[in-house]
Amino acid sequence: MSEKHIDELSGVETTGHEWDGIQELNNPMPRWWLWTFYATIVWALAYTIAYPAWPMLRSATTGVLGYSSRADVQADLTAAEDAKSAYVEAVKSKSVDEIMADENLRQFATAAGSAAFKVNCIQCHGSGAQGSPGFPNLNDDEWLWGGKVDQIYQTISHGVRFAGDEETHVSEMPAFAEVLEPQQINEVAAYVASLAGTADTPDLVRAGAKVFADNCAACHGENAKGNKELGAPDLTDAIFLYASGQNAIAQQVRHPKHGVMPAWGSRLGDVKVKELAVFVYSLGGGE
Repeated sequence: MSEKHIDELSGVETTGHEWDGIQELNNPMPRWWLWTFYATIVWALAYTIAYPAWPMLRSATTGVLGYSSRADVQADLTAAEDAKSAYVEAVKSKSVDEIMADENLRQFATAAGSAAFKVNCIQCHGSGAQGSPGFPNLNDDEWLWGGKVDQIYQTISHGVRFAGDEETHVSEMPAFAEVLEPQQINEVAAYVASLAGTADTPDLVRAGAKVFADNCAACHGENAKGNKELGAPDLTDAIFLYASGQNAIAQQVRHPKHGVMPAWGSRLGDVKVKELAVFVYSLGGGE
């Protein structure tokens, strides 16, 4: 056997390991550290016996204490449902105007409506409710069918041009390609564009005003401010649902597009529709 090597400076035996001339001293670990290490091993073994731990082919050991994290989550969910049940019942029994008048109930409905909006509405209206071509922006104060909270509720509940609901909003702009001459369509498009200051052919505006008065004012109003009872948009605010500009207006006059919104009342239930109405109103664009 080789003789033990003793470090000259410390007088401690070395292990024989050496790195770049530096030798490792054979100092034992402190007793307290060793006992702590052993205790963690015992604790780990006891933990795996008491709680679910060891994976099996189809499940895992359940542990002698029978603990289940899923049971804890379910208990928390049940407690949350119980806590909000009183608010849900209040929303169910009150009108949207009454909900808006109750600060606590309004806050609850707004939060619940925000969650429902993310699940059901962002696909068309966008995550920020900013809309996209063919789908209205819900943040501004321009509403085809009215922006009061009860009007928003009516629109969400029964939809727009939705065949499965007898109370759905219905309005259809005629295809004026079958009514007006091409020149008249260009004239009225120039007039409508001029209301927002975007006319490409100002010389047609005066003639277009007469075409508008004869054919369009009945729905959009003599001042072109629209009619919410008919779903006719305001044509003076430069907010266009599909596209802006004189050419786009002419195309809409020739062959109008008619969007469809589902009737969410039959899908989500009255409580969820009320919550959605309160949330959409809270975005700041309500009337």
